[in-house]
Amino acid sequence: MEDPVHNEKGDLRTRLLSRRRELSAEGRAAAADALAGHAGELAGPGATVAAYVSVGAEPGTGPLLDSLRARGVRVLLPVLLPDNDLDWAEYAGPGELAPAGRGLLEPVGPRLGPEAVTAASLVLLPGLAVDRGGLRLGRGGGSYDRVLARLGRAGVRPVLAVLLYDHELLERVPAEPHDRPVDLAVTPSGVHRPGHRPG
Repeated sequence: MEDPVHNEKGDLRTRLLSRRRELSAEGRAAAADALAGHAGELAGPGATVAAYVSVGAEPGTGPLLDSLRARGVRVLLPVLLPDNDLDWAEYAGPGELAPAGRGLLEPVGPRLGPEAVTAASLVLLPGLAVDRGGLRLGRGGGSYDRVLARLGRAGVRPVLAVLLYDHELLERVPAEPHDRPVDLAVTPSGVHRPGHRPG
């Protein structure tokens, strides 16, 4: 039996990914610099931030990672495990990233374990869209659903932020019961607070 929400998510992902591919290299670079300015203000020296290395036409994270690290922020980056869960390692600069599966770049430093993310005060999530209620449309792999579930089990409440292009702020994204709202969407135009989590 077909799942209409699953199908709706798939159609929306296809449209959004196609639009990302149409962006010029110059436009992507300008967006990455703007994102670094806005998202970099969300964490101060001594904080721990869980981030990620952007790939392809994703909103670029390179300038942001270097900006955070230069300001004394401890940056954790994901390491994809065979079961699609995420381990974490500390970011030590662009020269300390190595190619991994699926076109990803991963940190070469010591693995800290999947629970390391629970130390972060800010978690930057990849995504394709966020709606007015704060619901995020991911890529569909489920890795970050596991991260969010792990944070919930640990009883920690870091700020959850998704890095997007401006046109990816939508009125509504299709949602399933396990989908959890995020606190912020960060785009080249600024920081947006789409919804508020209860209590």
